[in-house]
Amino acid sequence: MFNFGMADQQREEKRRRLEGLVESNPHDPSLHFQLGVHLWETRTETEKAAEHWVIAAKRNPNNAAAFKYLGHYYASVSVDVQRATKCYQRALSLHPDDSDAGEALCDLLDRQGKETLELAICKDASRNSPRAFWAFRRLGFLQVHQKKWSEAVQSLQHAIRGYPSSPDLWEALGLAYHRLGMFTAAIKSYGRAIELEDTRVFALVECGNIFVMLGSFRKGIEQFQQALKRSPQNMSALYGLASGLLGLSKECINAGAFRWGASMLEDACKVVETSIRLASNSTCTWKLHGDIQLAYAQGYPWMEESESLEYRAETFEKSIYLWKNTCRLAAISARNSYQRVLHLAPWEANIYVDIAISSDLISSFCEDDTHDSSWKLSEKMTLGALVIESDNFEFWVALGCLAECNALKQHALIRGLQLDLSIANAWAYLGKLYREENEKKLARQAFDCARGIDPSLALPWAGMSADIHTGERTPNDAFESCLRAVKILPLAEFQIGLAKLALLSGNLLSSQVFGAIQQAVQRAPHYHESHNMNGLVCEARFHFIAAIASYRLARYAINISFDTSLKSHWKDISTNLARSLIKVGNAKGAVQECEDLEKEGMLDAESLQIFAFSLWKLGEHESALSRIRTLAAIIPTMDKTSAALSVSFICRLLYYISGQDLAIVSILKMPKELFQSSKISFIVSAIDALDQKNRLESIVSGSRYFLASNEEITGMHYLIALSKLIKHGTEHHLEFQSGISHLRKALHMYPNSNLIRCVRREPWNCNGRYLLVLNLLQKAREEKFPVNICIMLERLIIVALSDEFYSRKEAYCQYQKFQLHLCASEIFLQRGNIIGCINHTKDASALLVPDSYQFFRHLLLCRAYAAEGNFKNCKEEYERCLGLKTDFHVGWVCLKVVESQYELQTVTNVVELAFNEGSKGRNNSWSMWMAVYSLVMGMICMWNQDFLSAEEFLEQLCSLASAESCIFLCHGVTSMEIARRCHDSQFLSSAIRSLSKALVSSSIPIPIVSALLAQAEGSLGSRKKWERNLRLEWSSWPPEMRPAELFFQMHLLARQIEPESDISSRVECCQSPKQWVLRAIHTNPSSLRYWKVLRKLM
Repeated sequence: MFNFGMADQQREEKRRRLEGLVESNPHDPSLHFQLGVHLWETRTETEKAAEHWVIAAKRNPNNAAAFKYLGHYYASVSVDVQRATKCYQRALSLHPDDSDAGEALCDLLDRQGKETLELAICKDASRNSPRAFWAFRRLGFLQVHQKKWSEAVQSLQHAIRGYPSSPDLWEALGLAYHRLGMFTAAIKSYGRAIELEDTRVFALVECGNIFVMLGSFRKGIEQFQQALKRSPQNMSALYGLASGLLGLSKECINAGAFRWGASMLEDACKVVETSIRLASNSTCTWKLHGDIQLAYAQGYPWMEESESLEYRAETFEKSIYLWKNTCRLAAISARNSYQRVLHLAPWEANIYVDIAISSDLISSFCEDDTHDSSWKLSEKMTLGALVIESDNFEFWVALGCLAECNALKQHALIRGLQLDLSIANAWAYLGKLYREENEKKLARQAFDCARGIDPSLALPWAGMSADIHTGERTPNDAFESCLRAVKILPLAEFQIGLAKLALLSGNLLSSQVFGAIQQAVQRAPHYHESHNMNGLVCEARFHFIAAIASYRLARYAINISFDTSLKSHWKDISTNLARSLIKVGNAKGAVQECEDLEKEGMLDAESLQIFAFSLWKLGEHESALSRIRTLAAIIPTMDKTSAALSVSFICRLLYYISGQDLAIVSILKMPKELFQSSKISFIVSAIDALDQKNRLESIVSGSRYFLASNEEITGMHYLIALSKLIKHGTEHHLEFQSGISHLRKALHMYPNSNLIRCVRREPWNCNGRYLLVLNLLQKAREEKFPVNICIMLERLIIVALSDEFYSRKEAYCQYQKFQLHLCASEIFLQRGNIIGCINHTKDASALLVPDSYQFFRHLLLCRAYAAEGNFKNCKEEYERCLGLKTDFHVGWVCLKVVESQYELQTVTNVVELAFNEGSKGRNNSWSMWMAVYSLVMGMICMWNQDFLSAEEFLEQLCSLASAESCIFLCHGVTSMEIARRCHDSQFLSSAIRSLSKALVSSSIPIPIVSALLAQAEGSLGSRKKWERNLRLEWSSWPPEMRPAELFFQMHLLARQIEPESDISSRVECCQSPKQWVLRAIHTNPSSLRYWKVLRKLM
């Protein structure tokens, strides 16, 4: 109370002071204005306040504030709207930025319904002052109300400069952008409004609608959920959330995430049911409910992949019934929802079509296969839509899709095209209809029209792939067309067709085919083809257990089907099942399947092969031979490809059952026409490779004319090389040289058969990757292990070792894995990673390989420990090598090198004895390996400065390999070094003989050899031979590579020229000795010897 009293006293004092000032200065308008404002604010004497403002306005007509307050007085106290309007207008004309006067005037006009005048005042104020932000704001709101979106954007943008924190302005700007289709700008504006005030439900809902319209369903769902947190019963937010969940579920279903998509549809159904409880007569809500239930019926999956191995016949039939019932109930619910919409809005023609689609889906899940001649409900409802809108082309297309009568289908589709010729769907379905009627030309034309109008339509691409049956398209082209259709619209029918085309084109291993057929199984589990094709895809990927389960499910699907024509597919499925059973090792199960086929009289060539092979696996050889004879009897009725496969199978199985001799006798009895195939050529060539009598030589030579591709020719050369290894070898040893010689010739003939291309084309080919690693390791060794090749090898070996192929226990798998570990160890050793080298070598110890191979593992460990400086472990590994021994000469040679480098020898000549022992019985290759050993021993002696022993080994080497010029060069150099050290001319003569042989045996001049020979001849005093050999040395070098020493030697030769001799043809005479020395210095300016000689010649 005390505070209020003090305030009243202060106001009273201020009033008396202002009144005193007015009395003392009655002509001062500002004092009258201030007194009027004081009286207005105290709300004591508003009439007197108005009188003072009138006086102030009369004495100062430019006082905008006085007119504003007068407007307030006339608007709220005296209620004189006309005077208030004039006062406000006067105030705005004097001060357009006055937001109070402007807002008050606009509110006054708005109450009177004078919207046009309100717009005019706002526009005048905005034109008169760019800072009249109130006018821009009011104008923007009015333009939004009038749906003048472009003008509203400009006004609101200007207003936001004055009111940047106004959420109303940002929300209105977002709405204007939204209506103009500027969705990104609208999202930003709505987002700014939400940042300023997070309770803006309208902005959240509209922003969510934009995201859903743009396909960003996740973001849209988040916006709707935020809106529902603030307003749980907001119909727009509930509708938007259900729509967003529906859109996201369709994305998930198209991507193959069926369970996730179905769960989202269930959530969407709950949301829309909440909305129905709030407003049960909303047609759009019932329509959305029907769309959600229809999507649920079309996208509900049958099962997850992991469950497919658990099904038996009874459980499969029950699961199919439950799946169909779930989908049927959802379709019925969708139809009921559409019928409710029809009850509320019977004039909505599109609802009739929705009811027709849902009714057609319901009938597809009904198991009654009886046909009624009366009209179906789906046809009737579509006709109902056409009664309301007979010129709607979409309804005619819908009738063309839903009608059963082909004539009615054609009429409806053509009528739709008459209304609009650019309907791609109508052309596509018309093409499908013509394809069913076997009108291939008309079908192709219709599909071409559809694809030309809309290339993103799936059906025309799928229709194009069907041309493979007419021979107009290759299997690969048809596969690509169908793959495109599946990517556009992943229907189960398209996906099954893609798998079939993949089988014909050899693309069953494609990940896209695998994903597509997995989706087809979940979306069409009642189709036996989906399970059968899934089995073929799994079989191609070596998932035989899954393949067997899929084939059994395919048979279950046929059993529960009412279509009796499907029984004809039983044979193919049973054959596939038997093949997978034998591949997984269940020969007894495969025999049982083949016996069932035999009882039904359904055995064909493939099933006979499986039957015979399974019987052979079970040891029933006579029964197997009986089936082989049956198979041979039907070969004349087969096509060439099937006949070739059957003959190849018969030859192989005869070899396994009857042995080599009887197999060869049987092959010789066969008609020669049967061997006109590359596949048979490989089989008979393999059998002939093991036959020392060459009884199949005529058949083999004739069949090789049918090798077509480079891959086949290359493979045959490998087989020929193997044949030479076996036939030209002895009982205990293979003849490597013959095989190697043949492969060298083959490489010259077919240099483009490289492994890198093979591995890129078939990355799953373990053998190709293994051979590529070996070849790259050899290349790295030749190039002294460059970093880039080493890194490539490390990556290749890591990928190779991670393959499941090397987890198998077969001997060849263990051997390849062992070699890969040794390759990795070598790479790590060369790069200085001793720990990695040792680890890989120890990993190789766990593999089951013979001791002769383990020898090389210990040899690598010996080198690794030596590089690490651990000579104790190095010596232990060396002794293990001696204990294990090996049949490979290269192993002993390498061990000898390691022994000499690190002084590991324990027993005299133990390596030499083992080497000589391993050479027994190898007459053809003995001289080669002895030559290699002599060369290595000579090098070791040179490292140890024992040149006399080196000369002995090299002399022995020359006698073993008389045609190798490099060996003669080594011996000559060694002999010259001994002559230099011992001053013995005998070794000079030996050097001259070896160097001369090196010159003679080489097809091209070898640099250095003639220079060394000149030096040796000169040391023995033969001046003419010295000159001749120097001239030969000059001609043996390319001009751009001649060394400085050669120029210096030519200077010596030039100094020996006699004045009376004929010098026109001698190369040394073209320049003076001084010029030769200058050229030597120019090539190698760091040699002091050249400079000294030049000083003497100056």
